[in-house]
Amino acid sequence: MGMTITEKILARAAGQSTVTPGDNIWVAADILLTHDICGPGTIGVFQREFGADARVWDPQKVVIIPDHYIFTKDEKAHRNVECLSDFARKQQLPYYYEPGTERYRGVCHVALPQEGHVRPGEVIFGTDSHTCTHGALGAFATGIGNTDAGFVMGAGKLLIKVPETMLFTITGQQPDYIMGKDIILRIIGDIGFEGATYRAMEFDGPAIEALNVEDRMTVCNMAIEAGGKNGIMAPNQQVLEYVRQRTDKPFTVVKADADANYLSRHRYDLEQMEPGVAQPHSPDQYAPAGALTDVKLDRAYIGSCTGGKLSDFLAAARILNRQKVKIDTFLVPATREVETGLHTEKIDGRTLVEIFKDAGCLDIAPPSCAACLGGPEDTFGRTSDREVVISTTNRNFIGRMGSKLSLIYLASPMTAAASAIAGHICDPRDYM
Repeated sequence: MGMTITEKILARAAGQSTVTPGDNIWVAADILLTHDICGPGTIGVFQREFGADARVWDPQKVVIIPDHYIFTKDEKAHRNVECLSDFARKQQLPYYYEPGTERYRGVCHVALPQEGHVRPGEVIFGTDSHTCTHGALGAFATGIGNTDAGFVMGAGKLLIKVPETMLFTITGQQPDYIMGKDIILRIIGDIGFEGATYRAMEFDGPAIEALNVEDRMTVCNMAIEAGGKNGIMAPNQQVLEYVRQRTDKPFTVVKADADANYLSRHRYDLEQMEPGVAQPHSPDQYAPAGALTDVKLDRAYIGSCTGGKLSDFLAAARILNRQKVKIDTFLVPATREVETGLHTEKIDGRTLVEIFKDAGCLDIAPPSCAACLGGPEDTFGRTSDREVVISTTNRNFIGRMGSKLSLIYLASPMTAAASAIAGHICDPRDYM
């Protein structure tokens, strides 16, 4: 019996010829990622278990990207960043992207691949559940807690259980109104927020092969919203070009065996799919956007690792071009690279920044997680009481974006932009 992509990557990292779901194996890490929320705790565990003066297992493989609570006056948030800066300096870590300097990049899940740290066939552990984003580039990537991360920081390996794999085959030509967000919201709506608990979600099919890199990242990013251990796709040609432009380190592409064994198989046709929305208070509360036109909105939010990439803003700009928003519309690019693109990419001879300004959107915020995780009181875009929000972020739990009384609807950048024009949730085809 053959192996899935996840099983083959884990077997290599364990130094074994084969593995089976349920096996407990020691897996060597290629990258350990952490940020300002979990980094100090990870460092604390590392120093407690390995010694106050211990060195990390490999400074080339520890990547620290502060991104969550960066642009704030909150003293505790600043203390977290200071802890990371001090540790990176003492450990002489080359891949510390320090806020307030030219090295600062933005949201870790978009910056990590942009900076060339994500390569097909490798193992990435990160102290954030959305580390599964990087499966879009053919890596095994999963979120872990501070305790496990502290151990990886010192030992370079982790004992994990090989997950079973669910296969999602996506066919059909991608309509211009369907984005990666629509695909994953529909899947999560079907299988539920526990439907893939501790399972790999593997995506294949002609539509996945044709999907652009950033839409692939969106799909894998939200595997965790169904409980998934990881999301993963075999790299397509766009992925290989993307990776080679950003790193000269060697890597090995891994694909599933033809006779791989899957726990379950699911099929979707993009040509039959509608723009979707996740209703409060869970990403699995799926509904077609066109069925929620009675939901009046107070604000729209376009940003985060899930919806703040350059292709996300291009999609939103195509809807907002020559239109006016009726509600406060917040824009937060995920990274500096995306921020630059907002000033250089054009539609009809106008930059994206010009389009957003003319549409009446609020000033563009500096790259960070911003209101996706709520943040301190002065966080840009943080919700107030009883606001109804349409957001391109990945979670709509109670209090996720600030107020516990806010209602958050998750959608693609196109749906969020169209809804900002209408003042209520709507299908983006209404403005195409």
